[in-house]
Amino acid sequence: MVEDGSEEEEAAEGEKGEMLGALQHNGFLPGKEAENGGPGGCAAAGGGRVETRLSRRRLAVLAVFSCYSLVNAFQWIQYSILSNVFVRFYGVSFTQIDWLSMVYMVAYVPLILPATWLLDARGLRLTALLGAGLNGLGAWLKCASLAPGRYALTMAAQAVCAVAQVFILGLPSRIASVWFGPAEVSTACAVAVLGNQLGTAIGFLLPPVLVPNTPDDIDLMAHNISIMFYGTAIVSTLLFFLTGVVFEERPKYPPSHSQALLLAKPPENYSYKQSIINLVKNIPFVLLLITYGIMTGAFYSVSTLLNQMIVTHYEGEEVNAGRIGLTLVVAGMVGSIICGLWLDYTKTYKQTTLIVYILSFIGLEVFTFTLDLGYLIVVFVTGGVLGFFMTGYLPLGFEFAVEITYPESEGTSSGLLNASAQIFGIIFTLVQGKLTTDYSPRAGNLFLCAWLFVGIILTALIKSDLRRHNVNSGIMNMDVKAVPVNSPVEHENCTALKIQSAL
Repeated sequence: MVEDGSEEEEAAEGEKGEMLGALQHNGFLPGKEAENGGPGGCAAAGGGRVETRLSRRRLAVLAVFSCYSLVNAFQWIQYSILSNVFVRFYGVSFTQIDWLSMVYMVAYVPLILPATWLLDARGLRLTALLGAGLNGLGAWLKCASLAPGRYALTMAAQAVCAVAQVFILGLPSRIASVWFGPAEVSTACAVAVLGNQLGTAIGFLLPPVLVPNTPDDIDLMAHNISIMFYGTAIVSTLLFFLTGVVFEERPKYPPSHSQALLLAKPPENYSYKQSIINLVKNIPFVLLLITYGIMTGAFYSVSTLLNQMIVTHYEGEEVNAGRIGLTLVVAGMVGSIICGLWLDYTKTYKQTTLIVYILSFIGLEVFTFTLDLGYLIVVFVTGGVLGFFMTGYLPLGFEFAVEITYPESEGTSSGLLNASAQIFGIIFTLVQGKLTTDYSPRAGNLFLCAWLFVGIILTALIKSDLRRHNVNSGIMNMDVKAVPVNSPVEHENCTALKIQSAL
């Protein structure tokens, strides 16, 4: 509540200094608008009130991002779901085909810090264009590898797509925070993640249909692969141009008060190094970093090795292996949306995350012990249950991280989560693949179950400190006005936010 009078003005100065002073100790993301004239900076003085407004463009930004993220995920899984086909076509081992998926994980780890720095320093639009552009370039390079003996070229093309992924996976929470309001931010993040999941689902379903196994006719096999590669290249190119048309750095007006506070910080005060240090010192985030890596790494491993697991027990069922993968991911998409809606409604981040983690562990146990029963319908059901919880967890991790690390950059926290997932994914895929080959799929899956149990314990230890939610809920229940700041370095008509809050 804002009242008139000099006493209230003095109180406002004290409260404003306390709130913004607390933010000043964090390396949070600045906005270009914080410079004189932006909606979150000095221009706020003009209306005397911080104005938040939802942009119509936000839905187009979300849709285009989801689509090119879909294509990138499709390119990740298209080799492993056809592992026996590409082993025959390129004349290489199953391990070499597995590396066409694992290169995504390997590329992410060393490149994530430069990528998140670029996102913070150069902004959302350039990062999105790089992701979409490299995705298209990698797709066209694959078209040049349509001949036996060109495994090295297809690996190079897949490496380009892997670099594109670095500029894609960290964007869902950033897009949701920058473009969407408090009542829809978790759902928006879930939809952005859903695009990647849908790409994986299509990657499970479409390649076995487009490229049936024809080991005695290499020419026909090459023709079928070319249809898949050229189609992917054309679609990814169109999406690159759409990204250039639709994406903007941020909306004209901030969609939430938490974003308005971030925009009030001058860009020169932002420190990427300090932001990383703050995240590393944040114990709840470090615990989430480990648990997210375990869960998502396990999902990557199961997805990569699914074809081998199914074919081991159900010989000649490559198409059904793809359908089971589709069932797993589509169920996860439903789980993601439900979890996003639930978070927007309840804000119970830790409780929801812990419950989903426990149910994922149970789902993997059931999948493991029913895989060899000889009934594909059972595998479809257990795979769907596993996918509902395991892939439904992904947006939970992103949003929980943003809450407990606010006001740090969403791109940085998401990037570190994904880096953890890639590291665990590489380790899990190699170990589970070895156990599956030398012993059985059950041995590999039990290895993952043990790690998920560790993840449950660590998740229970995470302290739930919902910083972003506290800021939004505190401000949304009060009036906000602009209070002049008598600073010699500020523009004479600049103002600072005055926040009356019980925080």
